[in-house]
Amino acid sequence: MIQRRIVLLSAAGLASAFLLAACGNSMDKTSTGTSPGNAVPVATAASESPTPAPTASESTPSAPAAGSGHAATTTMVMAKTVNSIGSVVTDGRGMTLYRYDKDEANPSKWTCAGECTKTWIPVIVQDSVQTMGVEKSLLGTVHRNGMKQLTLGGWPLYRYVGDTQAGQTNGQAKNKTWYAVTPSGAKSTSTG
Repeated sequence: MIQRRIVLLSAAGLASAFLLAACGNSMDKTSTGTSPGNAVPVATAASESPTPAPTASESTPSAPAAGSGHAATTTMVMAKTVNSIGSVVTDGRGMTLYRYDKDEANPSKWTCAGECTKTWIPVIVQDSVQTMGVEKSLLGTVHRNGMKQLTLGGWPLYRYVGDTQAGQTNGQAKNKTWYAVTPSGAKSTSTG
């Protein structure tokens, strides 16, 4: 009877190990808050026409990502001069996009997870992204809990919850680690 239980428990443990191995990177991302691997280029469409009207998904954060707080989606990124800090990148609604010094660009890796994503909302993309004033070859994605977080110059992009209107840069230089991102993927060092 005891041997039978040991065999059943061993089989269950082995099955669990196989399932965890199959999940591999997604389990690693959830538990460590990082995403290994290179950024994947995102399909883009150059835009010469005026800015399209934002979609409903751009106007409000989407449902929370599994284990990662909140997420925001966009279908466009553009360069704009915002609040006298120079040229920075915004989403289709004109909301400033930020990068985090603790993330990595090569290979792309995000470190903001859990509570962090309630303040710094990952920018998620579905398919193609239109660009205005941003070199489309610099765009890519990094996997984040089954979704694709937009990257620029390899840096994962975020929106700041404290920016409630287009053109605001309330997250600039927060904690000396969060900065508005420039069209080249660099951090804006201007404080306005």
